[in-house]
Amino acid sequence: MSSNTLTSLTDQKSAATIDIEDVTHFLLELDALKRVNRRSYVTHTTRRENSAEHSWHLAMACWSIAELFELNVNHEKLLKMALVHDLGEIDAGDTFLFANSRSDAHIEERVGIARLQAERGNGIAALSEVWEEQETGSSKETQLLRVVDRLLPFLLNLNTEGKTWIESQVTRSQVAAALAFIKDSFPPIHDWLSQNIEYATEQGWLIDA
Repeated sequence: MSSNTLTSLTDQKSAATIDIEDVTHFLLELDALKRVNRRSYVTHTTRRENSAEHSWHLAMACWSIAELFELNVNHEKLLKMALVHDLGEIDAGDTFLFANSRSDAHIEERVGIARLQAERGNGIAALSEVWEEQETGSSKETQLLRVVDRLLPFLLNLNTEGKTWIESQVTRSQVAAALAFIKDSFPPIHDWLSQNIEYATEQGWLIDA
């Protein structure tokens, strides 16, 4: 036998009980997140980002910030929470940050997560648990996730000349209120956001109210 022969990734006895049709079924269920469009526009384009792209951006941003600031967080937990963060939107759709229905969005999303948890081919036993942690938890990982989840759409708006803000007639006070919690959890980011809220208002991208 050649020394270059790869070792099998699976134990054939256990793998024999798994239907690959079920595996691919679940992978396609996850693919549906690509069809959920958000309000933010992708920089240097005229299209909106989808929730799968946001989840990837969120995971990468959390990872980078955690390492850059040498934060005492569990990276595996953080990245898993970022990846499942928007999965409930497959069933519930995206809810705009400043929509009146924002406070109820988690109800439909939780139902969607329960459905995905029960789907055939799902190999993530803790899917609902991880989603619930990022939704309602208070760990350092959850706090960082929430900060970055608010930072990214702000950053996209800032670099698309406030396109989403203008379309939805968003006010300076609305944005400031949505970002206020960051002052306690990550002061340097909040300071930067505050400076750029003023800049966006001066540019006419945010209504000065």
